[in-house]
Amino acid sequence: HSANILKGLVLLLFGPWVFNIKSRVLASFVAPPPLHPHLQLLSESHRIPSVGVLCRQYGDLPPLTLETIKERVMYVLKLYDKINPEKLQTSSHFMKDLGLDSLDQVEIIMAMEDEFGFEIPDAEAEKLMTPEEIVQYIADKKDVYE
Repeated sequence: HSANILKGLVLLLFGPWVFNIKSRVLASFVAPPPLHPHLQLLSESHRIPSVGVLCRQYGDLPPLTLETIKERVMYVLKLYDKINPEKLQTSSHFMKDLGLDSLDQVEIIMAMEDEFGFEIPDAEAEKLMTPEEIVQYIADKKDVYE
């Protein structure tokens, strides 16, 4: 009975192709369904080992460019509820052009820290008043030059 519960749980969590349960023992991995021929070589070089542990591998992000930094900064700003996306330009001043206050500017900087994965010191953050300045600051910190 407990083997059926375990089998059901494993199938629910990982799908039918992950484990083959025999004789109440977590036995071996079963191959996933056949892949497209172009992916077959990749599959053969990255087989899952026959152990009871799954390991997910993540690829690295593509390299940053000034254009991708600009796109990501503008995307985050367009999602900010106090900014009208139609008025937003790379040269827009947060307070003068968009009508934001200093707390809004702090929230924007925090969103940029989350988006790009590093902290911006308060002394530097106070100087970042336009999307253009944020893009240039991030590019400088991430060593992106074009």
